[in-house]
Amino acid sequence: MWSTEHGVETTASREDVWRAWADVPRWPDWNADLERAELAGPFAVGSRITMTSQDGEPIELTLADALEPALFVDEARLGETVVRTIHRVEPAAGDRRRITYRMEISGSDGETLGPMISGDFPDVLAALVRYLER
Repeated sequence: MWSTEHGVETTASREDVWRAWADVPRWPDWNADLERAELAGPFAVGSRITMTSQDGEPIELTLADALEPALFVDEARLGETVVRTIHRVEPAAGDRRRITYRMEISGSDGETLGPMISGDFPDVLAALVRYLER
């Protein structure tokens, strides 16, 4: 299994982070790689998310776990490869929270796909913090 993790700190509350995550159609406001994002159903286990990148490529995700306001997990199945992303928000020092994205890829394509898919984690998380703290 291939994995990577990146985190940032914010002054935003866990509830504010959760609201940004659950407002899927607004993801492109803080994720520059996305043209649009759509949620089929509630932001809950089993619901589907379709993210369309700026180049028009749709990516289908399933919410595998959701524990408000602490974490959600999405999964993409690409043939035999499963891309699982764990999004967490936890208390940090002082009046801060730490937002962490962890990607785990099972299947033979992990070493190739992982760096390509997760390479923007630092930029996406920095943009999310700017969005939350505005």
